Amino acid sequence: MDRAGFETMGTPLSAVSSGKQVEILRFQAGRGLQARLASMGILPGVGVRVVRNDSFGPLVLGLKGTRLMLGRGVADRVLVRQSDLE
Repeated sequence: MDRAGFETMGTPLSAVSSGKQVEILRFQAGRGLQARLASMGILPGVGVRVVRNDSFGPLVLGLKGTRLMLGRGVADRVLVRQSDLE
């Protein structure tokens, strides 16, 4: 684990607290979901801010001046690490 307790292999996006800045590492998903995430700008290496994660319902993400909502099931398949940009 690194300094913030995030595993080196990645933490599911659904487990990240509101207000945290994270970097997308990889997806645990098929090609269809990967393509859908890519069409929204969610790609490995991209930084996103978790605007809202209430531990139920969709997550609200901030990405390049826009807000996106991801369902919890999709967010479980996106692995992230804490960003140094905070």
